[in-house]
Amino acid sequence: MKKFSGFRARALTASACLLAFGFASSVAAQNLSLEAAQEAPEDEAELVAPPIPEVEAGEVPDGSVGGMGDINLYPRRIIMDRRSRIASVGIYNKTAFDGDYEISITDMVMLNSGNVVPLDNIPAGVEAGEVKVASQMLRHSPRRVALLGSEAQTVRIMARPSADLPDGEYRAHFMVVSVPKNLDEGFSIEDAVSDNAADTGNVGVTIRPRFGISIPVIVRVGDTTLDVGLENIGFVQGERGPLLSMTITRSGTRSAYGDVVVTAPGQDEPLVIARGIGVYPEIDSRQVQLALNPEFDLTQLRAGMQLTATFVDDDVNPGETLARQDFVVR
Repeated sequence: MKKFSGFRARALTASACLLAFGFASSVAAQNLSLEAAQEAPEDEAELVAPPIPEVEAGEVPDGSVGGMGDINLYPRRIIMDRRSRIASVGIYNKTAFDGDYEISITDMVMLNSGNVVPLDNIPAGVEAGEVKVASQMLRHSPRRVALLGSEAQTVRIMARPSADLPDGEYRAHFMVVSVPKNLDEGFSIEDAVSDNAADTGNVGVTIRPRFGISIPVIVRVGDTTLDVGLENIGFVQGERGPLLSMTITRSGTRSAYGDVVVTAPGQDEPLVIARGIGVYPEIDSRQVQLALNPEFDLTQLRAGMQLTATFVDDDVNPGETLARQDFVVR
């Protein structure tokens, strides 16, 4: 086993390890024709996935995403195209305790609220026909890992699309879920309903939470387009103070991913800066409520003041303004 600056890391080397607002707006297109499956080299083991970042023991790399559990994933999202159809995901155990984790690839749908739910568990009334799933073209291994404290695991992911796949953006989600210890202890369903359990009163339920975290794996084929807009911008009252509400609109064949920045004239600090907001192709708009920057001096806001909201790309052309909308404080 090899160490990455304190974080012990394992790498899979077997060839079978495959996975893998509206004042103005701009339209962006890209030609990302993905290599077809038959163009893959005969020896897939020769394909080299990028390494995961080196970090100190117990630390996680910048740009990683964490949840309620004890692990982080790096990177936040994976984009595959003809230039890169193989990638690495780093699973970082950020605690001093060992843990077991199940790894899967699942198809999910984004709701207008921004929540992402599995396709097999969508709420009533939600249409999922616009989702272009990618799970069948992705391969990954292993399906389960055991990590010691401060240990990291590199998982290799590869896309194998069919040659006749229509242009567009396809997506699945790389998911890691913790496996509770002593899962087999306690009563089974049969024990709970048996005569002996009823006689002794030993009927109960043990709840063991399973924390999970996922990142999108996006496969882009051929030409994709995107048009972004910002609408319905205004202040609303949240439980902990004022928030800025807006609707991010999206059209085209590609997802939008970027930062929302709201500025006021004569102020050095932005009123809002929200990073990493995505709108997937299956929805035309997403409603968001954004926290205000605590460094901004709210006493400088006046009724009638004009503010500017922008959506800045952090995907195909990082730093490019995809949408800009002026609005007035009321």
